[in-house]
Amino acid sequence: MRYYCYINNTKSDHKSKSGFKLENLCKSQFICVLLVLNFGLVIVDHIHFQYNGFLFGILILSITRMFEDEFLWSAFWFSVLLNFKHIYLYIAPAYFVYLFKRYCFNQHNNSLTNNWFSVNIRNMLPLQFMKLGCLVITVFSASFGPFIAMEQLRQVLLRLFPFKRGLCHAYWAPNFWALYNVLDKLLATLGNKLGLISPVNMRSASMTGGLVGHSQHTVLPSISPLATLISTLLAMLPCLIYLWLKPCDSRRFLKGLVLCAYGSFMFGWHVHEKAVLLITIPLSLLSLESRLYGRIFIIVSTAGNLSLFPLLFQPAETPIKVILMLMYTLFTFWALTKVLCSSRNKENQPLLRWYENVYLSGLVVLEIYNLFIHNALGFAMKFPFLPLLLTSVYCAVGILWSWILFYHSVLTEDEYFKVATD
Repeated sequence: MRYYCYINNTKSDHKSKSGFKLENLCKSQFICVLLVLNFGLVIVDHIHFQYNGFLFGILILSITRMFEDEFLWSAFWFSVLLNFKHIYLYIAPAYFVYLFKRYCFNQHNNSLTNNWFSVNIRNMLPLQFMKLGCLVITVFSASFGPFIAMEQLRQVLLRLFPFKRGLCHAYWAPNFWALYNVLDKLLATLGNKLGLISPVNMRSASMTGGLVGHSQHTVLPSISPLATLISTLLAMLPCLIYLWLKPCDSRRFLKGLVLCAYGSFMFGWHVHEKAVLLITIPLSLLSLESRLYGRIFIIVSTAGNLSLFPLLFQPAETPIKVILMLMYTLFTFWALTKVLCSSRNKENQPLLRWYENVYLSGLVVLEIYNLFIHNALGFAMKFPFLPLLLTSVYCAVGILWSWILFYHSVLTEDEYFKVATD
C-alpha cells in the first residue's frame, strides 16, 4: 500500500514542470502514514475481528492503476476486490461510469463545447468495451461459477444481501438514518407527552433496544429497502453526472469514488459503522491536495474514528483505543497543518472553522460522558443504550457536514453545475 501510494505521487511529481520536490516527498510520506496507521484499520483488524487491511490494499492498487492509465488492470483488481467483499459495491458506480467513458470512448475526438453529453456515440470503441466486459465476467465467473454449478447461487445472494436484518444495525451507523431515527424518537416522546401517541405504540416501534431486525417508526414513515436504494442512487447521481460530463481525470475519478462511498454510507440499508473506512481511506489520498480537503478529512476522520469506539467495549480496551485515537488525530492535524498552513501559504488561516473546532471538542466531552458520567448518574440500567445513541447521532452530524462540504467543493469545480453569471 505504501509503495503504490508513493509511486503515484512521485510519478505525478516527475511530470510536473518544477520537477521533484522535497515537499512532495513529505506529502507522500504523510499519506503513507495516514493510510498504514489509520486508527480505524488498526482497531477493526487487530482488535475487533475483521481483515480489511489487505482489501484496502487491493483498492489502493486499483486506484493506482487508474492513475497510471492501466484501465484493464484497475478493473481487474476492483473486480477481484468486489468478489472478496461485496461492500465495495458501494463505490462500483464510480468505476463503471469512469471506465465506460474513459476506456470505451475515443477521448481525442470528444468536444465538450459542441456536445452536451460529453461523448459522441460514433467515438465508442466496441473492442475496448468487449475487452473490459470479458475481463469482469471472467473474474465473476471464477468466483460464482462453482455456486452456479451446484445451484446454490440464490443462497449466496440471500446471504450477501440480508434485507431482513432491518434498516439499522444494533448500534446505528452514524449516518442519515441515525438522525432520522432519533428525530422519530423525539417526536414520539413529544406526542406521548401531549397524549397524541399511546405508550403501547411507542414500545412496538422502539428502535433503541439494541436488537437487529425490522423495526417500525412511530411518527415518521418507516423506511423500506427500496427507499434506501432510491435515496442512495439519488445521493450518487450528481457525482456520477459530474464524472460523465467532466473531462476524464484520475483525480476526478477518486473524488467521485469518495462521493459514492459517502452516499452509500449515509443512505444505505443496514450500514455498519465500519463502512466509514470506505470514505476515510480513499479520502486520505486527497487530504493534502488543498486546505478544504484537509479540513474535510479531519472532520470525517475524527468523527468516523470515534464512532468505532463501541466496537471495543471491554474496560481493558479503553486506554488502548483512547491513546491510539489521540495519537492518530494529533498526527493528522499536525501533518495537515504543516503542509497546508505553512508560512509560505498566502492564506495563513486556521485549518478548521471555529464552529468545527467546537464540534470536535464536543467529541471529547461525549466520550467523557460515555466513560464516566453516564454510570455515575445511575443511568446504566435505565438507559443502557444511551451512550451508543449519543455517539451515533453526534458523529452523524460531523460526517453529514463533511459530506456536504465535499460534495459542494467537487460540484462547483464543474462548469455544468455553476450558475451562469453573464
